[in-house]
Amino acid sequence: MSRTAQIQLRRTARVPALLAGLCVLCALPPAWAGRPVRVYEVDVDGQSAPAVQNAMRQALVRATGRRESADDPAFASLVADAPKYVKSYAAGPRGESQVVFDAAAVAQAVSAVGRSVWDRVRPFTLVALAPPRNRAAQDAARAELERVAAERGLPISLVPVAVDDAAGSPLGTDALMQTAQRYGGDEILVGRGEDAGPDTVLQWTLYTRTASESWSGPLAAGIEHTVDFLVPPQGGSLAQTDATLRVRIDGVASLPDYANVARLLESVPGVRRANLVVADPGSVVFELTVRGGAAALEQGLAGSTRLRGGGTPPVYRYQPQG
Repeated sequence: MSRTAQIQLRRTARVPALLAGLCVLCALPPAWAGRPVRVYEVDVDGQSAPAVQNAMRQALVRATGRRESADDPAFASLVADAPKYVKSYAAGPRGESQVVFDAAAVAQAVSAVGRSVWDRVRPFTLVALAPPRNRAAQDAARAELERVAAERGLPISLVPVAVDDAAGSPLGTDALMQTAQRYGGDEILVGRGEDAGPDTVLQWTLYTRTASESWSGPLAAGIEHTVDFLVPPQGGSLAQTDATLRVRIDGVASLPDYANVARLLESVPGVRRANLVVADPGSVVFELTVRGGAAALEQGLAGSTRLRGGGTPPVYRYQPQG
């Protein structure tokens, strides 16, 4: 057999395997889809200037994700001029009176004073409490969690799922994330501790595909710290501009590695699309569309134990779990 024929055979043999890998990756369900939040539709008590100004303060907390935005001096003129930003008045889903602010105009005003706008498509966070509560305690916890989540602009759902295995040991991140995916969640927040009311201090852990974070506090603190962990850094609106960039991932040796890397990248908030463009032995290159570009991607992967690296151009090394 000629050398040319041998080379052609080797190339032909690689094509089906590569195509199969691409098909596997393309068939993966999105790892992060998020849910849109009605940031600029706020319950209002009448149409007076003070009522609309108070509603603007609530909208600013949701828009930035930061509770201090309600009293931020940088927003003083925006709050004072709140009636100018009213787009319409409407009835909410339960018939309540709402004011609808001009989303683009408010976001532009927020950015103009050097504050960050949080993308309105946000991670859908499942909340699980352990040990399980009785019906009355579960309903009371749900009301408190949903109240704080609505104020901060985080979509959540309290779900009665197991967070321990049959032996009573805490489930690992992968198992919890599989549970979150079954329920349509992007991440899962677990609060551990006996129930004694909304002020009981619980041990909280937020699990995402790229990182985990732990702290302690009452029910409200579970949501408060989660939002603080997720919001973009202050001083610039990473959420405003989509950018396309290519990122190389080293240490990818198998199709399961490809699949895991694709899920990890798609799980980063702000990543709209992750397309495989180059597959070489030991590494892959993805083309990403990211709200906020390389800076947002680096922020989203800062706590990752599976993808380490960063920089410009972005180069990461995949760390398989042992």
